Amino acid sequence: MGISISELLVLLLIVVVLFGTKRLRNVGSDLGAAIKGFRNAVKDQDNPTLPAEDKPPIEGETVAKHQEKT
Repeated sequence: MGISISELLVLLLIVVVLFGTKRLRNVGSDLGAAIKGFRNAVKDQDNPTLPAEDKPPIEGETVAKHQEKT
């Protein structure tokens, strides 16, 4: 009842013909980057290194605004 290897090869051939190898490569790299970003976000959320008030100022934020807190 499962999918045989020959059916998978035919399906892969159809996908390559429809989308092309360049587009499939881009989709693969985009998907990998998205998964990596998701894992980093989950890891950062589970183990925060600095409390919100102790974080350095964001680029573009004025230094005076940061110094007001201290």
